[in-house]
Parts: sequence; structure tokens; C-alpha cells
Amino acid sequence: MHIARFTTGDDPRFGVVEGEQIAVVTGDPLYVPLAPTGERVALDEVRLLAPVIPRSKVVGVGRNYADHATELGHELPTKPLLFLKPNTSVVGPDDPIVLPPGSEEVHYEGELAIVIGRICKSVPRARVSEVVLGYTVANDVTARDWQRSDDQWARAKGFDSSCPLGPWITTDLDTSSLRLTTRLDGQVVQDGSTSDLVFDVPALVEYVSAAFTLLPGDVILTGTPAGVGPITSGQRVEVEIEGIGALSNPVVAR
Repeated sequence: MHIARFTTGDDPRFGVVEGEQIAVVTGDPLYVPLAPTGERVALDEVRLLAPVIPRSKVVGVGRNYADHATELGHELPTKPLLFLKPNTSVVGPDDPIVLPPGSEEVHYEGELAIVIGRICKSVPRARVSEVVLGYTVANDVTARDWQRSDDQWARAKGFDSSCPLGPWITTDLDTSSLRLTTRLDGQVVQDGSTSDLVFDVPALVEYVSAAFTLLPGDVILTGTPAGVGPITSGQRVEVEIEGIGALSNPVVAR
């Protein structure tokens, strides 16, 4: 099931994507069971929004593909390498990625994102499926020059619009081997598979939840495969993940 958050010019609503239509539902998938209203709207007549605005945090995972660690000249971590992005970094499909003034090297990073569905702490690997609402597509946009210069990654990874999410949340998805493709102005620049994750989805949720209490709507980014590179104003980045869909964002300068 694909759960979309959208607007037709009024307050945001939720719906289930069925082909080229959205079946509108009541409630919030994080807190209230969904119930169909009977209303249907055409997908091309709505504006898709970020499918979730995390109530507290986005947890990123660095160097979780061996080929990406290699391309940046780093050793593979022996444990997941975590960082945080604020919820103010989140934007939705077709929202602009705004290049931060002062950075001269901003990169795209296509990633699978995990959306947490219930409050949880210290979740064992065998029970991870009980706390995950679903998955979406993410772009962990990074100011690479700031990442190299700063002792911590908060500025490099957390500036406004550095976390596009979308197009919707997909539930009941086997994430063991999903193709991930990133295109820059239509040209393929990343072509990987979640089968190459160093730490898979259950391992990440187990590890992250041991450190942080996770709340409904929290997001975990699972890392990016090789092929990251710079973006400039006027370009468009599209990240597509098998079984979910494609997330596309223009790049603009402030």
C-alpha cells in the first residue's frame, strides 16, 4: 500500500494511491486507523507533500555501502555511523533543494528511508517489523565541503531543504534487495541495491533504537551507494527505488 500526504489547495490530507488516483482517507496513519471517505482524486490534480514530517528527528547513517565508503576514501565502520538531521530539513516531492550560501560543493545522496510507526526503544531485530510503518525515498543532500571542515555533520547534513522525502510511504515492503537509481538531469549517476547495505534495515532499527527512543514519524536514512556528486542551480535530481517510486526535486540558489 502507498500512503500519500497531499493537498488540493486546502489542509493536507492522506490517501491511498491506487493507480492514477488517490482514495482519500480520514485520520493520520501514525495515530488513527485509516478509514476511506469514498472520495477519489486524480493523482495529477494534487500536490504531493512530504509523506511525513518527523515529530522529533531524522537519523542518518553514514558509509553504509562499501562502494560509497571507498569512493570517499574511508574505511567501513564496524558499527553504524549515526548523525541527526532536524525536521526543518524535510521537504517534499518537487520542492526545491535550496543550495546553502557559503557552501561550494553540495552533493546528492539517494537513499531508502525507514518511517517509524510507533514509540519504541531497544527494539530487538526479530521485532523490527512491529515498529516500522513503511518506507519512502530520501535524498540526503550534503554540503560536502562543510562536512570535511566541521568536526560534526550537523551543518553539512541539516540545512533547510537537505532532506527531500517522498513520494509516499510504502508499507509491507521487502527491503532486502531493492534497486536504487539516482538521475541528475535524466542521466543515471547512482545505480545500487539495498542488498549491498553493510547494516540492513533490522540491524539499523535495532542499533538506532538502542540509543534513541523513536517516536511515530521518526525517519531513519539507510545510507547511499556509490556515485554521489555535486548539484548546481538549475539541475533536477530524481531518486527512484524499486517498489516505492520516484522522488524528484529541482535545485535552486538562494
